[in-house]
Amino acid sequence: MPLTELLTGEPGEFSGSSGVFAWINRFIGLGRGQSHKSFRLDRMKVLCDLAGNPETAAPAIHVAGSKGKGSVTGMIAAILNAAGCKAARYSSPDVMEKRERITLGNYFFDETVYVEAGKELAQLVKKLYSRGGAGAHLFDPSREDGEIVTFFELITLYFFLCARYARCNALVVETGMGGRLDATNIVSPQAAVITLIELEHTEYLGNTLEAVAGEKAGIIKAHTPLVLAAQTDEALAVFRREALAKDAPLLYFPDIAEVRDIRVCKTGTQFDLRLPRGNLGRFSVKIPGEVQAYNAGLAALAVQQVYPRIGAEEIRRGLEDFSLPARFEQIMENPELVIDGAHTPKSAEQCRDTFLSLYGGGGILIFGCTAGKSAAAMAEIFAPHFSRIIITTPGTFKKSNPGELYRIFGEKLRGNTELLLIPDTVRAVELALEKSSGLPVLGAGSFYLAAEIRKYILSRNR
Repeated sequence: MPLTELLTGEPGEFSGSSGVFAWINRFIGLGRGQSHKSFRLDRMKVLCDLAGNPETAAPAIHVAGSKGKGSVTGMIAAILNAAGCKAARYSSPDVMEKRERITLGNYFFDETVYVEAGKELAQLVKKLYSRGGAGAHLFDPSREDGEIVTFFELITLYFFLCARYARCNALVVETGMGGRLDATNIVSPQAAVITLIELEHTEYLGNTLEAVAGEKAGIIKAHTPLVLAAQTDEALAVFRREALAKDAPLLYFPDIAEVRDIRVCKTGTQFDLRLPRGNLGRFSVKIPGEVQAYNAGLAALAVQQVYPRIGAEEIRRGLEDFSLPARFEQIMENPELVIDGAHTPKSAEQCRDTFLSLYGGGGILIFGCTAGKSAAAMAEIFAPHFSRIIITTPGTFKKSNPGELYRIFGEKLRGNTELLLIPDTVRAVELALEKSSGLPVLGAGSFYLAAEIRKYILSRNR
């Protein structure tokens, strides 16, 4: 789309948040075929300077990682809001609608916030392309070192504008993909939080755990605490080295905290938590899975590091109030249908184990993942435990190859498992429900697939 078309339309035309996000979405195609120019903090600095540095409007906690960062981000924000803070939360991806990326804790902002911040954003972009001055060349696609402002840069700036307009007094910011060059790394946080690291986005972050960890470690700031989840030896060595180099206090969860007596049921997870300040007691979250107990522990540790006066009761209320779509979420009862955004080997393993413990084996799997994911490893994890596996398309936002995925799963099958290829996602879901005969159904492999299934089930119920 030509730049002139992207910039048409007066900001005053925004009558609701849907209009703002529709305008931002016009830049989304620029994220396809991204180059190295798309990941430059100097570009984000120009944008934030132009906006009057809204990223400094409130103290921030910055969260990165491969798995669990969305849950940890949401839990931190929920705890802060339960303690009386006004905490803005920035996370991705969205499942049902774009507002999920920019919220006031676990809830949407008032529409006025989205609209007024959207007007400011549109004016800033027009100003960016109508002025000269330092940094303007970075957004000029006709120059070798320039590129049109990207969707993620815009929506990140939009989050900061919403938080400032709403007069939030805390920011909880989740990185998008990496860390070092992520647009969110413009913040100067009170603490950095890093969840489990796995091989992911290797085309951008590197082909080894050390390389990926190195990119995530880019959010560590000098003299600023690092709250770190359990890691492999390779990743841990990277984080220890970076923390030492920046004189950043390292709070390694396995060394200083403990989660015990985890009980998982279909409605959530209960556990005991001990932090450095002592045994805090029994807690619960609405999401099933042992991993969520550890995510909650990491979130609580981060909160108490930055806000030491927040105690067990506020943590308990915040965790009980927290929820996220497509995190081992049961969206139907008859048959029982669960969706999960698991899209890495470790998350697939956790999803499988939780599903088998709660629903048993021999169910139906609807699976789809985007190109570049560890499809063979996930097939190895899922294939032996289902009586019917339906391979489908995980939406259209990112490239996928269901035919290749069908071949990969075929190589991993054992016994009498039926393998089907149904690229149309709606038809795949319909068939799974038709053929369930009371068997439980799991949809996994991608947040995009989970979103497609969830949207269809909601429309079907209506």
